[in-house]
Amino acid sequence: MRRFEELKSYATVGLLYPRESETREVRSLDGIWQMLKGEPHGPFLGVFEEWYRQSLRQTKLKLISMPVPASYNDITTDKELRDHVGTVWYERNFFVPTTWQKDRHIWLRFGSVNYVGLVWVNGEQVVFHEFGQLPFEADVTRHLKFGKENRLTVMCDNRLSKTTIPPGQVITEEITVSGKVLTQKSRLDFFNYAGIQRSVHLYTTPLNHIHDIGITTSLNDNATKGRIEFCALINDKENEPIPESLIDVKLFDRDDNEVKITKSLNANCSQNFVGMVVIVDNVNPWWPYLMHPEPAYLYKMKVELYDRKKKLLDAYRLPVGIRQIDWNSTSLMINGKPIYFRGFSKHEESEIRGKGLDYPLMTREFNLLKWIGANAYRTSHYPHSEESMQFADEQGIMIIDECPAADMYSFDSDKVLGNHLYAWKQLTHRDRNHPSVIAWSIANEGTSYVKATNCDPDQPRECQLAQYLDIIGLNRNAGKSSKIVEKWHKVFNKPVLTLEYGVDSLEGLYMLPWSIGSEEYHGEIFIQHFKAFDQLRQKGWFIGEFVDSFTDLKKDRAFNKKGVFTSNRQPKMVAHLLRQRYFALGKELDNSTIPKDLYPYVTATFGKHDASEL
Repeated sequence: MRRFEELKSYATVGLLYPRESETREVRSLDGIWQMLKGEPHGPFLGVFEEWYRQSLRQTKLKLISMPVPASYNDITTDKELRDHVGTVWYERNFFVPTTWQKDRHIWLRFGSVNYVGLVWVNGEQVVFHEFGQLPFEADVTRHLKFGKENRLTVMCDNRLSKTTIPPGQVITEEITVSGKVLTQKSRLDFFNYAGIQRSVHLYTTPLNHIHDIGITTSLNDNATKGRIEFCALINDKENEPIPESLIDVKLFDRDDNEVKITKSLNANCSQNFVGMVVIVDNVNPWWPYLMHPEPAYLYKMKVELYDRKKKLLDAYRLPVGIRQIDWNSTSLMINGKPIYFRGFSKHEESEIRGKGLDYPLMTREFNLLKWIGANAYRTSHYPHSEESMQFADEQGIMIIDECPAADMYSFDSDKVLGNHLYAWKQLTHRDRNHPSVIAWSIANEGTSYVKATNCDPDQPRECQLAQYLDIIGLNRNAGKSSKIVEKWHKVFNKPVLTLEYGVDSLEGLYMLPWSIGSEEYHGEIFIQHFKAFDQLRQKGWFIGEFVDSFTDLKKDRAFNKKGVFTSNRQPKMVAHLLRQRYFALGKELDNSTIPKDLYPYVTATFGKHDASEL
């Protein structure tokens, strides 16, 4: 058995989202898989006994039917599985058609396995990957049986340590009824859901193919011309020679009409990458929701690879939003217009499926974001699914994209810094082409000897990280600490925003006068924050407010009830208050339209508002 380290997939090239085309086929391996729970005190027993050599049924251990994608924790009624610390094993069989046998690569791609995934095809190791919530893939062509049944085996390990991203610690606890059990300890304010949590795909590419595409966009001064710079990597290894080929690009509008463009060679591409600069006249820029009458305009870019005889070798299409991001000491701007964020620190979690990809749930969440008048969210505290990023592009919702370095104990070791760097590179590589990604968040609430985030702005030497940031985001209730927020801008001369503020409330608990935990209390705390935010906005450098959190969450043996929405995506009372604020800000700052139902009718002279009154 080869060492895991030899199989690590830390790709910062490739990993294009699987899309069908004239030259590519995609098959989903989602569905019901078979799963068994590993021995908590012997997590690698299955590796040592080589369970992957044959069907898991041969182990004689209990198999569980398990949906993929989904977190396994809340699917069954088994408490031990919900709280399991260690490894689980997944398995499914699949066919590969004989038509796939010649002149193509076949790739096996996972959207996410949390936290570690080790994969075998027909008993042969193909890939090892760390860092949950990030995709990985392997060329499995030589491991497949064409026209026959193949077996796919995955070992998933959910254990966190002091050097993982995010960190944690496995301890043994003495429980009277159950005896000694392993427990995962961390400072995370969300549950450590695990399993194959996003889709699994099998897809093909030609032998000579487009393996990677990176794009950047910008606008001219009056936003009438758009510029797209793209670089494409041919084949699957950076050190392989580029065949005699020709890259071409076409651009289509949202109605699939080809757009007239001007093309030239892109001289800024690195070795083995080829690319073009594309100029678009009369461009339709990508705008966020409520900042423009026609937000979220996406073009479709088709990249084609030809040989010298003009034979099409490969074709790949991807959505492109053309926008320009700029910033200075007081503002963050999109297409020359200052941004004021109105959003949430949003987790990717729900009942039953945990952190599993769920299209109806995702659609519901974006409907709620637009209903409440939000224009942004932060991917707290880990990368969200690729599908949700695509949906944000389509809906015009801005994203602050966060590395999974949440609640770090320390950044002081080379191991931790190396893992953080790997996770950061994979995240930025995966999401760099999304117009919705407006900013990157490198960590959340870390603690180290330099006091990277929990530091006093009066002591700038102790806040070494802040000097390297473009924007400073604070997790701080601003109602009582506006002066501290002001100090951060004064010391570092950079835009500041609040990334987390909020309070717990229990849905359906109403008390007058209000008391802690009631829905009235939730609203009262928000009103105090609104006043503080408005005072900060007058300073000219405060650029946004994010509620913590979007929905109620599950924690280790407890619950986080800070959500504006319940765990089943229904509004608490405070949601209606926040909706009024967000749409009022949209009207004030971006001249957006006020919904007719924002202020319900009370009498002919009270409670009946229109946009002109705001």
